Amino acid sequence: MQATVRALVDLSPVLSELGARFAAAGFSAHLVGGSVRDALLAAGSPGSGAVGDLDVTTDARPEQTLELLRGWASSTWNTGIAFGTVGAEVRGERLEITTFRADRYDRESRNPEVAWGTSLVDDLARRDFTVNAMAVSLGPDRTVTDPFGGLGDLLARRLRTPGAAVDSFADDPLRMLRAVRFVAQLGLTPDDDVVTAMTEMSGQLARITPERVQHELSRTLLNPAPRAALELFVGTGLSDVVLPELSALRMEIDEHHQHKDVYAHSLTVLDQAIELEVADPGLPSPDLVLRLAALLHDIGKPATRRHEARGGVSFHHHEVVGAKLVRRRLTELRYSKDVVEAVSRLTFLHLRFHGYGRGEWTDSAVRRYVTDGGDLLPRLHKLVRSDCTTRNRRRAATLSATYDALEDRIKVLSEAEDLNRIRPDLDGNRIMELLGIGPGPEVGQAWRFLKDLRIERGPLEPDEAEVALLVWWAGRS
Repeated sequence: MQATVRALVDLSPVLSELGARFAAAGFSAHLVGGSVRDALLAAGSPGSGAVGDLDVTTDARPEQTLELLRGWASSTWNTGIAFGTVGAEVRGERLEITTFRADRYDRESRNPEVAWGTSLVDDLARRDFTVNAMAVSLGPDRTVTDPFGGLGDLLARRLRTPGAAVDSFADDPLRMLRAVRFVAQLGLTPDDDVVTAMTEMSGQLARITPERVQHELSRTLLNPAPRAALELFVGTGLSDVVLPELSALRMEIDEHHQHKDVYAHSLTVLDQAIELEVADPGLPSPDLVLRLAALLHDIGKPATRRHEARGGVSFHHHEVVGAKLVRRRLTELRYSKDVVEAVSRLTFLHLRFHGYGRGEWTDSAVRRYVTDGGDLLPRLHKLVRSDCTTRNRRRAATLSATYDALEDRIKVLSEAEDLNRIRPDLDGNRIMELLGIGPGPEVGQAWRFLKDLRIERGPLEPDEAEVALLVWWAGRS
């Protein structure tokens, strides 16, 4: 395995040249962090670890690093220079070169008091996990430094911190969310002391900005199999702090009011949505919007749960409540407006299919389904299909066949009409001319009436649409 990391350096002339330049100036340079880890993963599981940007640590100070890069790197940037990091691009390869650090944390924010270090081992000791605390020298000897057993942990698929987990997480609580991500990304299992520290210190996540929380949550969800990571996220109480609606899905089920475990159901829906997403070359993968919708589509259920007669349980209008909760929570987590609206819309629409019984879909119902789905329709198809988690094979087959029939209806009707561009049969100018009105809200009301009419009856001849509009207008007056 160590030979693999040495080979990575040897295969990159840029790294070899970088090491030589620093050595000639009397400095050391070492490849560290994810670059080393991913090279080892790629060796153990071919195709599993693609090495991207290269992270280097050095005893040279930032200004000295910039001087050594002058005339060799095609470009440099110093946006992280306050933290000792200089960025560079050399022949298409991107490097981040950071001075040894010996930071101290006030443990009230996650901003360290930056201090330069003089020891490679001390620099590695301040890193988040042992699998990220390995280094390989860029000097001619290519010495591998692994003071905390990161290689053994990687082979054992174990997640540990270089020091005490409570100290590591107190320095930077974001590391707890990184632990969650590494479970999904690297297939690691956290040690008991890591899980215990995460559980006891979950409230410390309140120190982290919503943007950073969102970034880690998204990266977790975009992995091929995030379920185990999400179970750690919820089980340790981290979700209670940053995504409490997910934790709330673990509703108690008593012996008199049995219903499906909504939390386990949501994780299964996510698993199935990922399978459909990956199998469809027509959609981007990984798809953050679909995955968020699959995970959160039922978050309105706890607030709408009602115990009915004979032990039944209902969740009336949970899709309406859920859409509002999704919009509020994702906005607080600083997701983009487009993502917030898309996930909220999918949550609102995910039950629409079940409102049509066993498939008695009229043409108008099909048009409305397509119109309301809009450009989210391919995702809506996958979400609805994934939402079937019944163990009853006959019922599952029936639901699948019914949805197949709906998609067939959409295809047939789309060939006869352009369902993706349903618009009123009259434009705004003609509406104003017919009704004798100027621009204003009444034109919008008339436009929406004509669009609903178009959905209900299909394409109309202009004279039919004009008569219908005038009748509506007269009745409205």
